[in-house]
Amino acid sequence: MNQQIRVLIVDDHTLFRESLSRLLESETEYKIVGTCASVDDALEIIAEEEIDLVLLDYELGEQPGTHMFGEAKKIGFAGRVLMVTGGMSNTAMLHALDNGTSGIFLKNSPLVELIQAIRRVIMGEIWIDPGLTKALLEGTRHRNEQAPQEVLSARERKVLRFVFEGLSNKEIGQQLAISEGSVKAALQQLFARTGVRTRSQLVRIAVERHSDDWLNHE
Repeated sequence: MNQQIRVLIVDDHTLFRESLSRLLESETEYKIVGTCASVDDALEIIAEEEIDLVLLDYELGEQPGTHMFGEAKKIGFAGRVLMVTGGMSNTAMLHALDNGTSGIFLKNSPLVELIQAIRRVIMGEIWIDPGLTKALLEGTRHRNEQAPQEVLSARERKVLRFVFEGLSNKEIGQQLAISEGSVKAALQQLFARTGVRTRSQLVRIAVERHSDDWLNHE
């Protein structure tokens, strides 16, 4: 049997924490290591427990959930973070992507879809809730003129878009009719050209600098 995925739930609504815990506990691949309502409590648990995945709300009273990213890294947290939120501003979403989140899931989406999002994130992919995609792209269009633009090939632009849409390397290869190795090579070129190191940071670059290509040439 494969090792269970160790999950920490951070949300200041007790009923939501309990519902989410029950949902995940019904899936044998997950183990709820802890639940809490604040960033400070989350950091205490992370310091004491091995955590694979944090399901993190954004609105947590005085401190937004994104405050956890920098502090968690200081104490050696190397797991993944999926924001599970009622909503975030475009600025907050971009900040989260730039600082370590692997995805953003809206609470008004069906909870059963959260399982799919979690599995994507655990595999190292990105999840952006479909309900956020258009607003995020439209909300950052005005930044594109000021942001530096990398010169990307047609294939690189397509790979970048598919990364934003949350596809795995294998799925991107199927979409483009190329090998998974070719997808990995294109990703390495994208990382080098944009100067980022993670898939989530690449998504932020896609939104801020290249979304006009997608909005204008559907």
